[in-house]
Amino acid sequence: MGRGNLRIYLGAAPGVGKTYAMLSEAHRRVERGTDAVVGFVEHHGRPRTEVMLHGLEEVPRREIVYRDSVFTEMDVDAVLARRPEVVLVDELAHTNVPGSRNTKRWQDVEEILKAGIDVVSTVNIQHLESLGDVVESITGVRQRETVPDEVVRRADQIELVDMSPQALRRRMAHGNIYKPDKVDAALSNYFRPGNLTALRELALLWTADRVDEYLRQYRTDHSVSTIWHARERIVVGLTGGPEGRTLIRRAARMAAKGSGSEILAVYIARSDGLTSASPKELAVQRTLVEDLGGTFHHVIGDDVPASLLEFARGVNATQIVLGSSRRKTWQYIFGPGVGATVARDSGPDLDVHIVTHEEVAKGRGLPVARGARLGRGRIVAGWLVGVVAPVALSMLLTTVVPEVGLANDMLLFLCLTVGAALLGGLFPALASAAVGSLLLNYYFVEPLHEWTITDPKNIVAIVIFVFVAVSVASVVDLAARRTHQAARLRAESEILSFLAGSVLRGETSLEALLERVRETFAMDSVALLERASEVDPWTCAASEVTNSGRPLLRPEDGDVDMPVGDNMALVLSGRVLPAEDRRVLAAFAAQAAVVLDRQRLVGEAERARELDEGNRIRTALLAAVSHDLRTPLAGIKAAVTSLRSDDVAWSEEDEAELLAGIEDGADRLDHLVGNLLDMSRLQTGTVTPLIREIDLDEVVPMALGGVPEGSVALDIPETLPMVAVDPGLLERSVANIVENAVKYSPDGVPVMVSASALGDRVEVRVADTGPGVPDSAKNRIFEPFQRYGDAPRGAGVGLGLAVARGFAEAMGGTLTAEDTPGGGMTMVLTLRAAAGLAPVRADLPAQATT
Repeated sequence: MGRGNLRIYLGAAPGVGKTYAMLSEAHRRVERGTDAVVGFVEHHGRPRTEVMLHGLEEVPRREIVYRDSVFTEMDVDAVLARRPEVVLVDELAHTNVPGSRNTKRWQDVEEILKAGIDVVSTVNIQHLESLGDVVESITGVRQRETVPDEVVRRADQIELVDMSPQALRRRMAHGNIYKPDKVDAALSNYFRPGNLTALRELALLWTADRVDEYLRQYRTDHSVSTIWHARERIVVGLTGGPEGRTLIRRAARMAAKGSGSEILAVYIARSDGLTSASPKELAVQRTLVEDLGGTFHHVIGDDVPASLLEFARGVNATQIVLGSSRRKTWQYIFGPGVGATVARDSGPDLDVHIVTHEEVAKGRGLPVARGARLGRGRIVAGWLVGVVAPVALSMLLTTVVPEVGLANDMLLFLCLTVGAALLGGLFPALASAAVGSLLLNYYFVEPLHEWTITDPKNIVAIVIFVFVAVSVASVVDLAARRTHQAARLRAESEILSFLAGSVLRGETSLEALLERVRETFAMDSVALLERASEVDPWTCAASEVTNSGRPLLRPEDGDVDMPVGDNMALVLSGRVLPAEDRRVLAAFAAQAAVVLDRQRLVGEAERARELDEGNRIRTALLAAVSHDLRTPLAGIKAAVTSLRSDDVAWSEEDEAELLAGIEDGADRLDHLVGNLLDMSRLQTGTVTPLIREIDLDEVVPMALGGVPEGSVALDIPETLPMVAVDPGLLERSVANIVENAVKYSPDGVPVMVSASALGDRVEVRVADTGPGVPDSAKNRIFEPFQRYGDAPRGAGVGLGLAVARGFAEAMGGTLTAEDTPGGGMTMVLTLRAAAGLAPVRADLPAQATT
């Protein structure tokens, strides 16, 4: 069972007749014997639309109760059970009532299509998701119901239902769209002529793009290579030279003469990376063509004319704009040029325009010689060995060591040719072969000192020499170039391997990556620039600058810039890079963008974690307020209400008991609120400890005032060194630790509080013999609002240990949990000893300030 076909009637505005056209199509299909039913069509009280429903079978709708009201929606199950050939579904962008099978009606349609049933539907242009902001800026109305563009684009058929704004307003005025009481408001607001004209243009342009997609697909499927002049498309051929701006502006003027014309600027680069184009000039021309509403394309091709024509035919272009050649007259010996070749091979269906400019016949430079990669010094040495050395060898052989023999003479000259090839490449070797053969003929072949050869054997020998010399030179040059290419590819592979490894390792140091870029390409400055949109100024995400480098604030400030997307660029200054280096630079630029995105994602994840932590704390705080804080309040209110009651005569013992309950509840409230306030101070980082020297035996006994008498055994030696703490924070920390230990310790078994010195630290150990805590939960008990096990709800909100650890760390100490030998848990509070600290005046406050 295949997927059903989807046909959509696209309207420029409400009331143009989409539903009417859909129902007319349904009647035509029914007359042809097609099983067509109405899944959901709303006539909105329009008489002519309601009449069109007559004679069509309607699938019963599903009733849904929502907020004490009954609504009707399309019953997808009923449609699937009925299984017609075609089903009509109006208002594709409609949002279903909560409780429906799917949230949106287009999702209902997707289910029906998957079942192999054809669907005919309707939608207005303002309901397309991508056009929401545009429609809002035009009409001032935000569309709440939208449908993804892709859903509409996937339709097998799209038919535009169009109507002029004047005709639509007349239809509105006659009451054919809205009820009479709404007509005036509609005509003066949404249905203004300007709004309707703009919406109509949007619908026409969107449909035209869709038709263009259909046309390209058809041409591809049927291998159509000829140009179809359905729309003016002007291709501008760029060389990277300064004349490109003139060509782009000329093409823009040509496009302005015809509505809907399109400009496509294309630069053809050789596959081996060799190019005479200026990267900065190409970047400027890219910006210019995009500002004029065109697009920029970078194409790889060794045969520039053929690649240009292939691109033009691939995009169904109608015109090509080229500049007059920059060649000088003598340079035409290398060929007719790109313009003449394109004009000759374009055929009758593609017009070629040759535009004059200021750079005509000023010279464009010869292609870069392959030997240029060997370096200037090696090339000069190769020419010296190839041209000067044979002359010197001839003088040596004729004056110093004569009678060596022709065969040996030829071998010596052949050695010079091979040396010239090794040093300077092919052309010095060819020159060496030519010079050597002439010198051999003149000095060593009979008749001597003449340019003639009488012995046929000598002619053969000279020819073989030239052939061998040229062959050896070619092979040596090829091997040298392959060696150079292999070395370069090895370097590139190492760089790309580094980049791939950094991705796998998750390295996120953007500055380190930019420094690697600067070192790799021997640059003075490198910066990653970005901007929020095309109209915003550039900002520097990160940069690396040497002592001699200059800061880069815009892409134009650098010698090389590599775009990364539309609003990001990697900019370098120091020298202009050759074309082959830009391939590796592009990989660096892409990696820099990935690293920047990763850094931002990490930051966003951290902020999300903080927000999640804050939400968790707020949720726990609400739970605490709803129970732990309300419980003592309820007890206090009940006791006060009882004391104020005139119906009961309370005895002194009863009154004392009620007052004691009030006092106990107030103490619990004070303790809970104090912990909450302390936790909030720790969360916001406003705890500022006032460190001073003090003895533990002055602070720890004061912290035991909140626990029952006899529940704690204290062992604080007098010989302990003084500690550097904030006495108020220390007292609160010890109090929270002791209260927590007493809470979980068995009745009648006191909690042991002891202290000892260990190097420059002093440890306070609070040991209980309660149920203890497993190792997996020891860190969790220090988190806010955490209570281990089955602690009773009235035992607190779970902030005591979190506050104690926070205050300990604020004073430079630590708080950890250990197992008590024999069972239970021991809290170890480690503090700094006060040795070497200057005493603080005794009149300082004994608690922290915020």
